[in-house]
Amino acid sequence: MAAPLSDKSLSPLRTIAVVGLGTMGTGIAEVLARAGREVIGIDISEAQAAKAVAALETSTARAVARGRITEQERGDVLARFRTFTGLQAAADADLVIEVTPESYEIKQQVFRELDAVVRPETVLATGTNALSVTRLAADSARPERVLGLHFFNPAPAMKLVEIVSSVLTAPQAVASVTDLAIELGKEPVAVGDRPGFVADGLLFGYLNQAAAMYEAKYATREDIDAAMRLGCGLPMGPLALLDLIGVDTARTVLEAMYSASRDRLHAPAPILKQLSEAGLTGRKSGRGFYTYEAPGSAAVVRDALTPLSGGPAVPGRSVRAVGVAGSGTMASGIAEVFAKAGYEVVLAARSEEKAGTAKARIGKSLSRSVDKGRMTVEAAAETLDRITPAGSCDAFADVDLALEAVAEDLEVKRQLFATLDKVCKPGAILATTTSSLPVVACARTTSRPQDVIGMHFFNPAPAMKLVEVVRTVLTGDDVHATVRELCTAVRKHPVDCGDRAGFIVNALLFPYLNNAVKMVQEHYASLDDIDAAMKLGGGYPMGPFELLDVVGLDVSLAIERVLHREFRDPGLAPAPLLEHLVAAGCLGRKTGRGFREYAKR
Repeated sequence: MAAPLSDKSLSPLRTIAVVGLGTMGTGIAEVLARAGREVIGIDISEAQAAKAVAALETSTARAVARGRITEQERGDVLARFRTFTGLQAAADADLVIEVTPESYEIKQQVFRELDAVVRPETVLATGTNALSVTRLAADSARPERVLGLHFFNPAPAMKLVEIVSSVLTAPQAVASVTDLAIELGKEPVAVGDRPGFVADGLLFGYLNQAAAMYEAKYATREDIDAAMRLGCGLPMGPLALLDLIGVDTARTVLEAMYSASRDRLHAPAPILKQLSEAGLTGRKSGRGFYTYEAPGSAAVVRDALTPLSGGPAVPGRSVRAVGVAGSGTMASGIAEVFAKAGYEVVLAARSEEKAGTAKARIGKSLSRSVDKGRMTVEAAAETLDRITPAGSCDAFADVDLALEAVAEDLEVKRQLFATLDKVCKPGAILATTTSSLPVVACARTTSRPQDVIGMHFFNPAPAMKLVEVVRTVLTGDDVHATVRELCTAVRKHPVDCGDRAGFIVNALLFPYLNNAVKMVQEHYASLDDIDAAMKLGGGYPMGPFELLDVVGLDVSLAIERVLHREFRDPGLAPAPLLEHLVAAGCLGRKTGRGFREYAKR
């Protein structure tokens, strides 16, 4: 039996062994060596060990060239990193971090051998992000000294480190490793032992749904990735990220998550199995969802699935004048977008006063652009002159495109489309900006369903580049071609979507947000830790709870209910905590309280 862990039995973590010198292990070794630790790199492959040394030599040389360290400091870093092929080299380590393949058998074998080698007070850490730390600890002779230490790739750049405790882990072991993470310049987040922990627990569910969306041929890989980059501000699209992580790795993580949760959203999409078993594991093999120049390359090359360049097969209609119905932020933003691009815009609201207020809001937005040097005073004045406010949609008689941006209420939109059908000229395109309601339901209230399409802009419309172009089964080819051409003309990026709940972005975003709420509801992690994990570990511009409070909890709940109703998946049912907050009137920033409280303006 291992000796009891006392406050004094942990020595400072000065000498650290890293077992497994793949990409992650090499990155962790670099972080440690640069922070002044003696690093023992261990890999059964001499070639892999040599590759790790070469990688450290290259990265430190680059740091010298950029003036971040001196040549003397580089020499010191390199001297602190020694490599070996046997676990016996870890005998004097204060901490051992294993970063071997995601296999219980491999990791358990490593831990068994380490038990016979290291000192009684040595802490053993696993870098797993999918396997049970508790199970690994239980098989060790020193379970109280075993914990999870989950770095993110690339380890030198990513700030997040998840520190995973099992029910067996001693608090002193957690404290010593937490202190180390802080000394390394990382942001440690304490989490319990469950597959995926916080960041990957949320990330991989989202990635899995993106893979399933692509497999269902709902959208192209390029459109799915562009939608999430441009619509959510993410550094990479989900399918490109799967290729970077490794399709086989993602499948392993999801299998572990599903085994624990039995949530169908975690059951690996069949395409992940198909690609994995075909050896198409992503960048490392040269082909996954995309095709790359060579194994290990980040450069995507054309393949049989790459969309053909060139114009649409069907010519579009001529559009000179645009009508925008609505007086809120989205309507004003869309009107500004079209006016900036040179189109004559009629901005119709329920009264002349509301329309005038909306135009004044656009004037203020244009003035801010002038102040920031983005446009001239003359250009701003010309843009504003192109916008004509109106008290009703009767003013849309001569527009070529009528676009509604009114309340997200199907009955309200249906009534408006019936009106547009009467007042707009033959051949005018009728579009809705809905983010979750069925476009075809709007189309069926008109006598021209072939002229109806969805154009889902993102807020704020002048800044956000994405437009989801939503085609129903009744939409004409020339209408679809026209709207894509228009998006390009107003400097937006169109992605094609079928008419189903959530389209691309919301169908992938809101289940992720809902799962974050469930984590808090289950007391697995705090709001702050989850937000930090997704910003620091996933590169998200906002944490899920920051975003929920900005979007509005009532809006979020409505979208999640629509998704649940459409797909009938129990995993999409809105989290009860979200429903309770909405029922209590805690709707986010707009009410001063949501998941967090905000100062009154």
